[in-house]
Amino acid sequence: MTDRTSISQRALAVQPSATLAITNLANQLRAEGKPVIGYGAGEPDFPTPQPIVDAAVVAARDPKSHRYSPAAGQPALREAVAAKTLRDSRYDIEASQVVITNGGKQAVYLACQTLLDPGDEVLLPAPYWVTYPEAVGLAGATTVPIPTDESTNFTVTVEQLDAAVTSRTKMLIFVSPSNPTGAVYEPAQMEAVASWAANRGIWVLTDEIYEHLVYGTTRFESMPVLSPEIASRCIVVNGVAKTYAMTGWRVGWLIGPDEVSKGATRIQSHLSSNTNNIAQAAALEAVTGPLDAVNDMRTAFDRRRKTMVHMLRAIDGVTCQEPEGAFYAFPNMAGLLGRPLGGHTASTTLELASLLLEQVSVAIVPGEAFGSPGYARLSFALGDTDLAEGLQRITDLVNAS
Repeated sequence: MTDRTSISQRALAVQPSATLAITNLANQLRAEGKPVIGYGAGEPDFPTPQPIVDAAVVAARDPKSHRYSPAAGQPALREAVAAKTLRDSRYDIEASQVVITNGGKQAVYLACQTLLDPGDEVLLPAPYWVTYPEAVGLAGATTVPIPTDESTNFTVTVEQLDAAVTSRTKMLIFVSPSNPTGAVYEPAQMEAVASWAANRGIWVLTDEIYEHLVYGTTRFESMPVLSPEIASRCIVVNGVAKTYAMTGWRVGWLIGPDEVSKGATRIQSHLSSNTNNIAQAAALEAVTGPLDAVNDMRTAFDRRRKTMVHMLRAIDGVTCQEPEGAFYAFPNMAGLLGRPLGGHTASTTLELASLLLEQVSVAIVPGEAFGSPGYARLSFALGDTDLAEGLQRITDLVNAS
């Protein structure tokens, strides 16, 4: 019998974003006057470049922006995204394959809604971004986590995929550079995974949102370019948020075969009609403009990356793989568990995160949120001074205990 007094099981099953929750808590504590340093935010600490803002101002004054526009996105932006994808990824696509979305999260959601049915299974290497399993679950499908660790640089192997696949496997979610680990797959690894998926007839959703944030000699590679045999069963998700410091503008996109882009457009036409026209104008300026500001941000992130890894490795009980992309470190903090810290003991990284917030006003995201207990995600997309101060507070707490 239907319970008319309760909200849906679907809504009850969704877990709130742990990364946003940590960021919001840190902001709340700061507003109360506490000197909190937060490592939770997955967004650049730079302002959106001025030419992009100026383009939005112009668009806001244009009456055309005040009306509905095509559900799949403004034609000029879809063309520009196709051109940008060829320029940056060497992936030659048609504008008709592009669907402009309200941020990268909606692109992931639409891809899952378009491809998945109840009973389907999705392979998801862990650690994983917190939104992926929720988007899968909202489509009625089941997430099958595949654990990885430092021994493989948090990358999944074909042998692991083979062990997890079943007759119900419909999709693999693949991310490089990775949130939360910063790991980047070697070309040979990516080719092996793509070939495996193609041979199995499995769809791949590949998230390329951090394509421009790779460091040192590491290079970004796009799976359907490196392995064309998977292109007909590959969905690429991307957006302007991380590259152009535009997280609040909410413009992303998915790229897929025609059947997928048309299906996603049909769903979006009922979900949100169109993405905000003014934000689309800003995104058009971003993807057609120079990458100078992007390069400056990457230089700053690289400096902070090195500082964070150095300071984390200096903490007794902490080990840290060097991230090759994105703007996160994912240290193994198991060595701090079960040890007295400031008179208290944490048995999980979830408890450790609470302890650090209470004892030294430092906010980190525990590994449990990413399917990897014992670890934590720390963003280095914050100012140099705060970055070093927060890590020094953790160091001092450990050393004093």
